[in-house]
Amino acid sequence: MSITIDVGNIIAAIALLFSGYATWKTSRFNERQKALIESQEKLNQLLLEKEAKEAASDKKADIGASFIKLGNSKYRLKIWNKGNADARNIRIEFPEGNDIVNQSEVDAKFPLETLDTYQSVELVASVHMQTKGKHTIRLTWSDDFSQQNEKVVYPTI
Repeated sequence: MSITIDVGNIIAAIALLFSGYATWKTSRFNERQKALIESQEKLNQLLLEKEAKEAASDKKADIGASFIKLGNSKYRLKIWNKGNADARNIRIEFPEGNDIVNQSEVDAKFPLETLDTYQSVELVASVHMQTKGKHTIRLTWSDDFSQQNEKVVYPTI
């Protein structure tokens, strides 16, 4: 039994090789396409999470406190809102005791009904030789994000 090779068999073999090569290239392309789709899905998920965080951030107030120095020996305790939303019902507490701000002034100004974005309120601070350098202040407020927000700050003189 002899095998005869003619031009038709050679063309069929070359066509088979090209077909195998095309199938391999298509398979590799599909793998790359699948990886690209997966990375696009991850990117879309990250963008959705970022947008959700930004939407939540727009509803949050960010209350803080610091001491500011006016002149040689005058100090103020400044309570400010640097968040994107208005803060309501702001309360201030001194967990380790209040020996720097006159309590009657605190009682007169707090609880503060509202503190708009980038607005602040100042309390006169009495600084003397025995005054601690660091104070603990607990601030509580409500905003559009939550009805009970709390932040403990440690302003220094």
